[in-house]
Amino acid sequence: MEERRFAREKAVQALYQIDINKDTTYQNLIESLEDLNDYGKKLIKGVLEHQSEIDQAISAKLEKWSFNRIATVEKTVLRIAVFEMMYDESVPKEVSINEAVELAKRFNEDKSGKFINGVLSKFI
Repeated sequence: MEERRFAREKAVQALYQIDINKDTTYQNLIESLEDLNDYGKKLIKGVLEHQSEIDQAISAKLEKWSFNRIATVEKTVLRIAVFEMMYDESVPKEVSINEAVELAKRFNEDKSGKFINGVLSKFI
């Protein structure tokens, strides 16, 4: 599996844990995810550091939907993709979108992928 795809999957798992379990810390997760590569660490740290800006950017793109109604898995996937789009110029926006759609399908269902695609396509 491609190194960055693996990193994104690990980042989804870690950020999901932080979102549902407020006692979990970045440091605890990094220690528990032994196989996490540097890109995965960059994603997790970046999303956590810029979460309020990322969440505002996502909220601004939603139509007839509130940010609070987004399921945790989709919210996590969106945050990672938007972090890449806003703060990591080494990743083309189209790649971030494609990867996010695949992550949503992997961790949830096909219609999650469609939702993610619809929101993220507004960032291009």
